[in-house]
Amino acid sequence: MTKTLDSILGAIGNTPLVRLDRLVQHYGCEGVILAKLDHLNPGFS
Repeated sequence: MTKTLDSILGAIGNTPLVRLDRLVQHYGCEGVILAKLDHLNPGFS
């Protein structure tokens, strides 16, 4: 579901994170690896 914002300012500081579970499983690592999707945040905060 896509969130609709009232202005571009609502997107700043809310950079989405994605879990990279398949990468962890593939390399046999322990823990959690997260990727921060800065290109989805106009302020790059």
